[in-house]
Amino acid sequence: METAICSRFALSASHVANPKPGDKLSQNGRPYANHGTLMALSMSGPGRGGGLLERPTIEKTTPGRESEFDLKKSRKTAPPYRVMLHNDNYNKREYVVQVLMKVIPGMTLDNAVNIMQEAHHNGLAVVIICSQVDAEEHCTQLRGNGLHSSIEPASGGC
Repeated sequence: METAICSRFALSASHVANPKPGDKLSQNGRPYANHGTLMALSMSGPGRGGGLLERPTIEKTTPGRESEFDLKKSRKTAPPYRVMLHNDNYNKREYVVQVLMKVIPGMTLDNAVNIMQEAHHNGLAVVIICSQVDAEEHCTQLRGNGLHSSIEPASGGC
């Protein structure tokens, strides 16, 4: 067995763990030599392994800051929102299709053309249904490119 060094005294691991009769004991019932600060204790028995265990690291979140798990959970449970495209008489149809494909991730040419046509004929078209944060971002980008858009709560899932 290896030894433990306590203050200035070197003790074997068994001496620290199991005091012998006749050893001077401190007020807590442990050997008097162990009264100092324990610097290191390494006990290795038969078999593999041994040594000191490291203290586990526990990640604490600060108040007002959510963990990544909490953010994913809140996005999944947040109510969905619709991004709506309004018809306007200023932008060409080709330009509207290009902006939709640029702003909305995964937007295909066919879907962009269909959305543009629906907004042109009906005055309003649903572009995408997503979380409120994403819907606000898409709406801002569409408006930044000169298209008239809005968001509204959607009934149903994303």
